[in-house]
Amino acid sequence: MSLETPAAPPAAAGQVPPRAWTTEDFDFELPPELVAQQPAAERSASRLLDGTSTAPVDRIFRELPDLLDPGDLVVFNDTRVIKARLFGRKSSGGAVELLVERLCPGHEVLAHLRASKSPKAGARLLLADGAFEAEVLGREGPDGALFRLRLPEDPLALLERHGHVPLPPYITHADGAEDVRRYQTVFAARPGAVAAPTAALHIDEPLLAALQARGVRRAQVTLHVGAGTFQPVRVSELSQHRMHSEWFEVPPETVAAVELARAAGRRVVAVGTTSVRALESAARGGQLQACSGDTDIFITPGFEFRVVDRLVTNFHLPRSTLLMLVSGFAGHARMQALYAHAIAQRYRFFSYGDAMMLDRLPA
Repeated sequence: MSLETPAAPPAAAGQVPPRAWTTEDFDFELPPELVAQQPAAERSASRLLDGTSTAPVDRIFRELPDLLDPGDLVVFNDTRVIKARLFGRKSSGGAVELLVERLCPGHEVLAHLRASKSPKAGARLLLADGAFEAEVLGREGPDGALFRLRLPEDPLALLERHGHVPLPPYITHADGAEDVRRYQTVFAARPGAVAAPTAALHIDEPLLAALQARGVRRAQVTLHVGAGTFQPVRVSELSQHRMHSEWFEVPPETVAAVELARAAGRRVVAVGTTSVRALESAARGGQLQACSGDTDIFITPGFEFRVVDRLVTNFHLPRSTLLMLVSGFAGHARMQALYAHAIAQRYRFFSYGDAMMLDRLPA
């Protein structure tokens, strides 16, 4: 993904068939100092790169209501980040680090586990300085990447008491009290995510009030973001990539809100790629329907979007499925130009970084 392009994005050309794209098309060099390590002092004081016009426009996120029309529908992801990271040791003494990926019935969880030697089924882990034990039940998932564990009581309660905020791997500081507050959206409601829906981290209560005063309508979806969101695609041909799975729900009220916006000729504006994935997963059959379950939707250039017209999103990792999604949404050439502009203008990247706004590539 060469970023040696003019600051003004060229007109989008026709899409190359998905089979023609490779992982290398979505690679780029990012100066390390542009990786945001701390959030902006105020949520809505982050920068917003407006990519909806021919030339990019540098804005502040609190300007978002002025960029929308009365009757537009903004869709948020109301997932809540859990304190999913745990530290401990095996009964044999070796150190372990857990990242809980999913809460399961029966006091069980699925987790990524890091240890010098992987524990076998039946092993017991002493977690949080010996505060409680977890029993290893076995391995699951693609290539046995996840461990199924049984905890002694409600996992959510144990994580809230003993867990750590699961900051992304590119954030170098240990989690603290500020991360508990800021690595969470102001409208987070349904616990289950191990990564924040980061585009919504820029939204605060005054901005929500400004959207309402503008006449912009609001709806929710839920998608519990998994750790796979940070994983680069390791194969060259995108058709060979196996997408991670995440639980989502699109409620009937949101379907009705989308239909109302469509009938009025207004736009559906997704805040974050997770909102896009939920909405477009619920429309895979051709029409948006209320539903819930797991989705492994993989959106790349050539994807037919059925629901979302405009997207507010952060800047994404090289070679990531999220960069592929936004390139499919707004066009690969346009994303090249916008990322080049963002780097030249010293925007802050990734979870605690700045945001951009995109319109869907015309069909």
